[in-house]
Amino acid sequence: MPKSVNLLSRKFQFIIGVGAFVAFMVFGAFLRVNSQGDTTESYPKGFRGNTCTVETETLIIGYSSYYLPGNNEKVSGADHRTAHMPVQCGKIPKPGMFNIAIDLLYPRASRDVPFSLRLFKLVWIDDKSTEEIEVLSIPAQAYSSGVITHSFKLDEEGQYFVYLEGKGLDNVDYHLQVPITVGHNWRDSVRNFLPPFFRRLL
Repeated sequence: MPKSVNLLSRKFQFIIGVGAFVAFMVFGAFLRVNSQGDTTESYPKGFRGNTCTVETETLIIGYSSYYLPGNNEKVSGADHRTAHMPVQCGKIPKPGMFNIAIDLLYPRASRDVPFSLRLFKLVWIDDKSTEEIEVLSIPAQAYSSGVITHSFKLDEEGQYFVYLEGKGLDNVDYHLQVPITVGHNWRDSVRNFLPPFFRRLL
């Protein structure tokens, strides 16, 4: 009798283990994520946390961003580090300094292309029409390291866009837009606590 109970116990443990594994796989498929946290094949795996991607026909970038609240100068301490906070895909809770790092992922030839960086703010003219006002322009230059970093001072809430533009030696036009939203609403606050699948529903 003890042997049969022990055998039954091992079978039960095996069934529980298989069941947990299957549940994990089904749950991951439901949320449309993999072991790296993303299902897309457009950029190298391993991009996690606050890195987001933008893809056009000619260019794929990954970008991460941080912001420093406008009323926060520095954190006290021996190392004098600033209190930069990570933000999810360019969604800034309130005005302040915005730091962005853009990775030129594909094609690799884009690292030889001189890119200009321009920041625009979307302004409502009336109830039906909008206009983009240029806030900042950075002359074109090549980024051989494949990484573009810059800081922007965003003084007002609203919708902004960072335009990345360049022209390759093969006459390929590279044009890409990174949206930035300053000011959160209640949906953004709730979305931060949800898994990726449910974030798309809000």
